[in-house]
This record gives sequence, structure tokens and C-alpha cells, in this order.
Amino acid sequence: MLSLAIISDVHGCYPSLQKTLQHAEQFHPDYYLLLGDVLNHGPRNPVPEGYAPPEVAALLNPLREKIIAVRGNCDSEVDQMLLQFPCLAAHNQLLLGGRRWFMTHGHLYEASELPLVAGDVLLSGHTHIAGIDLDEKGIYRINPGSITFPRDGAEASYAVYANGELQIIGLDSHQVLARSDFRTK
Repeated sequence: MLSLAIISDVHGCYPSLQKTLQHAEQFHPDYYLLLGDVLNHGPRNPVPEGYAPPEVAALLNPLREKIIAVRGNCDSEVDQMLLQFPCLAAHNQLLLGGRRWFMTHGHLYEASELPLVAGDVLLSGHTHIAGIDLDEKGIYRINPGSITFPRDGAEASYAVYANGELQIIGLDSHQVLARSDFRTK
């Protein structure tokens, strides 16, 4: 069964990405979904400790065949020069388990504007706040949080989809912070 590691808001922090990739290895991801803000720290964020965009690119490039990425509000065309996989799409879509999984960073689209129906999944980052919510239309809204700049005192986090279950995992505690079962529609 397909396994995904879902990562958002790296913001060029090498140690955070290195730790995330090492921890995610235990799930044997078939693909890595990157929800934007990969290399640049952005003008509203401080420069993170361990800020090293070329080293972040060097960690990700060997995984290029396994990466599906979308552009964040801090990503730019110059970032594509370092990355060996497409990273500038505003959105991407997967069909998985009879559901449409719509990937976006979170700053361009409102869920109400998207072609999603009950049971579909909206993956986004941007807010740096992890969560799994089922909205009034029955659409799952999933944010893995940020591995570099978590907000509201939360732990840095990422998500894993394996065996029909999605889990948001704390980067330091390795605890499951939230989960949802997707084995039934």
C-alpha cells in the first residue's frame, strides 16, 4: 500500500529537514509531498538556525523521483535552479483510495473554490499550524504544520499517510499529534 511523507514550511532549515527525513524513513515513504516554502525563510520569518538552502536542496535532490511539490508564497523561480524536481506549481492533485487529494501551499485557494466533494482531501501548509479537520461539506482539511517554524507553541511536525491512515507526528517527541482513518470513504 502507498506510503506518503507530507512536509511543509521547511524554510531552508537543514537540521529540521534532516531530522524529518531520518524520522520518516521508518515509514518507507513511496513519495514525499512538499507543500511549499522549501528553501527561503521569507521576509516575515527570522533566519532559522541552520539556514542552508543549498544543503536543503542537496538533501532533497537524491529523492527527486519520489517528490511531488507545490509552490509556497516564499518560493521563487530562483529556487528551481537548486532543485532537481518541479517546485513551482500552484497546486497538484492525486487520486488515492477513491479520493481526490488536492495539494496547495494554502495562500492561493479557498476550499469553497475548489472542485472537491465530500470525502476528498485538501492538503495545505502556510499557517504553520498542524491539524486534521472535517469541514461542513465533508472535505478533510489537513495541515502537517511546519518542521521549522511551528506556531502557537506547537511542536514542529509533519504528516505520514500509510495503510490508509494519516498521522501528524511531532518532530521532537515522535508522538502522534493527530490521526484520521481513510480506509473507508
